Amino acid sequence: MNNQQKYLQPYNWLLCSISILAVFLATLYPFNFSDVDNFSLPEVILSFNNSSSFQDQVNNILLFMPLGFSLARFLQSLKIKSRLQILLVILASLSLSLTVEVLQIFLPSRMPTPADLLNNTLGGFLGYIGFYIWNKKSFNMTVERIETSRFSQSNQQILGFFIGYLFVTLLISLLWQSTTNLSNWDVNYPLIIGNERTGDKPWQGYISEIHIADKALSRNQIGQVLRNSSYFDNLGDYLLVHYQFNEKCCYQDKTLQLPKLIWQGEPINQDGSQGVFLSNNHWLQTSAPVTKLSEKISQTSEVTISAIVKAANTEQDGPARIISISDNSFRRNLTVGQEGNSLDFRIRTPITGENGSELKLNIPNIFVDTRPHHLVITYARGTIQVYVDNLQNAYSFNLLELIPKQQRVFYYALTFIPLGIGLTILTLLTKRRFIFSKVIYSGILIPSLILEGVLVSESGKNFSIKNLLMGITFTAGTMLLLKARASQIKLKN
Repeated sequence: MNNQQKYLQPYNWLLCSISILAVFLATLYPFNFSDVDNFSLPEVILSFNNSSSFQDQVNNILLFMPLGFSLARFLQSLKIKSRLQILLVILASLSLSLTVEVLQIFLPSRMPTPADLLNNTLGGFLGYIGFYIWNKKSFNMTVERIETSRFSQSNQQILGFFIGYLFVTLLISLLWQSTTNLSNWDVNYPLIIGNERTGDKPWQGYISEIHIADKALSRNQIGQVLRNSSYFDNLGDYLLVHYQFNEKCCYQDKTLQLPKLIWQGEPINQDGSQGVFLSNNHWLQTSAPVTKLSEKISQTSEVTISAIVKAANTEQDGPARIISISDNSFRRNLTVGQEGNSLDFRIRTPITGENGSELKLNIPNIFVDTRPHHLVITYARGTIQVYVDNLQNAYSFNLLELIPKQQRVFYYALTFIPLGIGLTILTLLTKRRFIFSKVIYSGILIPSLILEGVLVSESGKNFSIKNLLMGITFTAGTMLLLKARASQIKLKN
């Protein structure tokens, strides 16, 4: 270690310490710790059953970037090998994140989230990358190492890296698609009709029949359901729920798979002629969680809900819960609700979060009167289809197309900037191979085509030129900026 490095060593320690202190302040302040009953490893694992909002994801990545930056600077001053530096930064970021998340168990105002571990670790790694791009000496040494490495002398190895680059792109595309499945459904929630479990989101109206199946029905099948709901009897094992509200007391699932629906709140006389009447004083809830239903839908990632409902008020809000599989106002598997005269639908997926509310689905002018309406809602591979009374009154949405613009830009940046870095490495390896390098440059376009192709074929979303160009821009922009940085440093040297 030379004199300059010895002089800077205390500053490196200080930067690392400040970064760690900032993490603790941002994630644990005001430090109002309290005791936790039955603290054990199983309880710790169960307490991580939470998800992050989009804003939290961004904040968690940004929060750990200074830590990765300062650690990279500190480790470089110790002359530790680059590969070991990467491993140490990742382990340090993950360890600090895990420490914070476990401590949050003791904070009533905080909730530990598994996604935070990934986002924090990613933030630390991006900070590390940021340091090596910012630091001229480190960046120049890295470029020279790549250009003169033994891998640059072998066409076979370069081709292998390129195939690996495309394979990583395919894996990322499949990961995108997996964000619309229903694998994160919680099996501990009950089925509630006319309210939330906590009793604070009541709906006023009548409901006469409910069917739920773990299969998305086709348009032809839905047409038959709308003509005669007894068509569900033909679905066999796919039919999970059938409650018919033409009696005065407890309501047994006719498939005999789910618990009874029991009245909550104040009792009321029901004549059963229009179904059951629900209000803020009385609603229905299963006597136990609908575990089998949630498990089966989680496995198939498909669901069809059919209900005959009649709103007593066209201006209910909350949204007022008509049908809900949920624990409270912040955790649910799905909800069919009324917001004014609109139909509000929420479904839990990795991209919509544990409350199903990260992406809004609101269909106006459904509850414009107090007449009975037959609602049929299907979900499969990210596509939601809603039918009201007939096949002509239909609506279709794709979750991936509902992602807000700024959120989509952020996700595309996280996807394609790392690919742009990988493509830069490939172009540096092929610098002396003119024809072969042209093939490598096709890596600007191919990742965007792969992602868009996978999402169109697997989720049924529309092909988007804007998304294609955005992916190309991030990939090419990252590569061009890095190559420009390398050229600039060489000219100065």
